[in-house]
Amino acid sequence: MIRIHSLTARLATLFAVLTASLLVLVAVLFGRMLETHFQELDLHELQGKAALIRNALQQVDAVKGGRAERIQALERSFVGHASMGVLIRDAEGRVLYVIHPEHFTAAQRAGERLSGALADWTVDERPHRGIEVSIAMPGIDANSQTIEALVALDLSHHVHFLASVRNATWAGVVAAALAAALFGWFAAHRGLAPLRRVTETARRLSARQLGERLATNDAPLEVRDHVEALNGMLARLEAAFQRLGDYSADIAHELRTPISNLMTQTQVALSRPRTIDEYQDILASNLEEYERIARMVSDMLFLAKAEENALAHASEPVDLAREADALIDFYEALAEERQVRIVRQGQASVQGDRLMLRRALSNLISNALRHTSDGGQITIDIEADTTGVRLAVCNVGDIIPADQIERIFERFHRGSAQRESRGEGAGLGLAITRSIVQAHGGRITAQSGEGVTCFTITLPRPRAPSSS
Repeated sequence: MIRIHSLTARLATLFAVLTASLLVLVAVLFGRMLETHFQELDLHELQGKAALIRNALQQVDAVKGGRAERIQALERSFVGHASMGVLIRDAEGRVLYVIHPEHFTAAQRAGERLSGALADWTVDERPHRGIEVSIAMPGIDANSQTIEALVALDLSHHVHFLASVRNATWAGVVAAALAAALFGWFAAHRGLAPLRRVTETARRLSARQLGERLATNDAPLEVRDHVEALNGMLARLEAAFQRLGDYSADIAHELRTPISNLMTQTQVALSRPRTIDEYQDILASNLEEYERIARMVSDMLFLAKAEENALAHASEPVDLAREADALIDFYEALAEERQVRIVRQGQASVQGDRLMLRRALSNLISNALRHTSDGGQITIDIEADTTGVRLAVCNVGDIIPADQIERIFERFHRGSAQRESRGEGAGLGLAITRSIVQAHGGRITAQSGEGVTCFTITLPRPRAPSSS
């Protein structure tokens, strides 16, 4: 079986086949109708000749003419009708008279009757059609009261005409099919032009050139959804590559500082002989940098799993008030050093992973401590309603600029130049917190103004146990 790989050729072939099939059906129906029409015309003509024969014979009988007068009347009736023949027989089948006997078979001339009201036969490869009628003719023969008249019509001209019409019809079908194939190919070629443009655009795309988009104004309705989907895919790819580039640049930037510190300290340590205590101090400092790098790598792996929806977590009842109190005790020493009060209000429980939720809350408290003014206060407000559980961590101190609110949850974002200059953290804490909250089906928002900054976590309420 021949397989056509070109979509244009497939559509053109399909269009040609459908057109040819329709034309063949029309040609067959037209041929049947034409044959039926000619059959009706032949029957009408034969019946008319039979009536002419009956009238001619009965008129001669009315004036009491003889056999010779009747024969002459019949011959006069068929003058100029060489394509027709008449065979007259008595009731016993004896042939009385024949006009143009070449239109009849030997069996018919011997007395064979027709099988139906309208019969077809062939004489010397020439098709004929005829009818047989009974004519009351009293006195035409001493032993017969009626005669049988067989009227025959030569159909050669009909057959030739139908053959020419049939040949012309089939030639027209073939020509129409070829024309349909040509027009179908042209229409398919023009119709598939948007797909070719899609292909050309796809060939021009690269990792450095993802900003190109397909035009949707001139795209057909059937292709517009495909074009819009492709543009959406290109937009997502461009955003993903942009994030990947920024992520790689941020990683390189963040790792450069501790690595540079390690190299500098190592070079200084090797520049001259030192005591064991000096070497121990240098190694302890290097260890801190190694721990910083390890935490950064661990946090990046955590975020990578979160983005791939591979962040598995347990599902257990978690008392947010208890976890907040435990973290307040943990940060108590640091808070007392800066005379910062941490207050917890309200209580509620959720369903989730206790360690992950504790990590998210710890990140918020640690962030609040770094930006709370000395002698200030951090408030942890927990409340539950019909919509869910809300946990807010608010502090008085540095505010977040309005243009930074939407970016503070991005990786390696520190929020301000002042914060970056301090070298505090890697800018992954809030990103990790958002990933944990989203993994639990919640969301986190931030508001900052008038000296107060609040981070609000909204989590779904735990499902009530079903009663059996």
